[in-house]
Amino acid sequence: MRLLPPQEAMVMTMNDIKKEMYEAFMLGNGFYYDGSNTGFSREWTCFTLLPEKGKGHYWVYTFANLFSISVLDFVFCEDFYLEYPQPRFLDIGYYESVSGEELKPCKRFVCSGIRGHVGNNNLYQALYHKNIPLRSTSISIMPEYYEDYLRAKYPDEYENPQKAFSRIDGSIDFPELVLLLKQIKNCRLTGIAEKLYFESKVAEAVSLIVQKDKETTQHVYPAPRISQQDLDSLQAVTAYIDDHFAQAIRLDSLAKIACMGTTKLKYTFKGVYKTTISEYILNKRLSQAKYLLMSTDLNINQIAQIVGYKMAGSFSEIFRKNIGLLPNEYRKLSMVKG
Repeated sequence: MRLLPPQEAMVMTMNDIKKEMYEAFMLGNGFYYDGSNTGFSREWTCFTLLPEKGKGHYWVYTFANLFSISVLDFVFCEDFYLEYPQPRFLDIGYYESVSGEELKPCKRFVCSGIRGHVGNNNLYQALYHKNIPLRSTSISIMPEYYEDYLRAKYPDEYENPQKAFSRIDGSIDFPELVLLLKQIKNCRLTGIAEKLYFESKVAEAVSLIVQKDKETTQHVYPAPRISQQDLDSLQAVTAYIDDHFAQAIRLDSLAKIACMGTTKLKYTFKGVYKTTISEYILNKRLSQAKYLLMSTDLNINQIAQIVGYKMAGSFSEIFRKNIGLLPNEYRKLSMVKG
């Protein structure tokens, strides 16, 4: 398969991506085509949110049937529930601002980290919170790229990057990829220069992800089969955390609850819940903090104390790093009437 197909085929497959991944969904969920928006080159398609739904834009760049690039900058005036039958694709993205959760399994959207996602003809469900800006940049690559094109170009070295994309999800130590996504967002090239630039950036992104995955997994052994007894023990651990997340929780105390060694506890917890124990505790604290900011008049210092932080400044910085806004900014936006 050639990376640059004939013009006739390019037009046909480009339309396929738009229709399958963007048009039907965007036009059916409060967006409309906006040909007047000049935020990017004419190669991009802009969808603008209807005033009664919120405000802002969703830009999409597609290249043949190989990949697409999305830049989001909008805000809903009401909580938005997304249910989307996904095609097969791999996605890598970076949120500058977001508030909400993926569902089944439940996982909070996190700012300032890399989101790796695998679509596999399954139903995707998520909830986005009202009045909090959704700003992100992402790359989606199609099977025609990561299975056909890469396999044909590198037959002796080809490895499907699907696991690498999945394992990179949640990474907070990947500055090279964050920089790449920011460069894509800030690109204002046109014509063939733009096409060549984005082709090179998509290839660079896949390269970075594959290499990062090799570096982080070369010393990791396969996860053991988890017994029902261990699953029950992990449920006891999460129940304890849910009740005591605002307190200082020691790993050795959790290990005693689970009747496991600390190493086994960390390993099996990550294998079952796809997150570390410290990240699980952080998510509980931030979820409670968001609830208190939206539903009470407590000041920031009081909320910090309630969710487990002695210093309001430390709480505010952690909140900003993960949510994309300071607590007062989040409260102000969440209280705005749609």
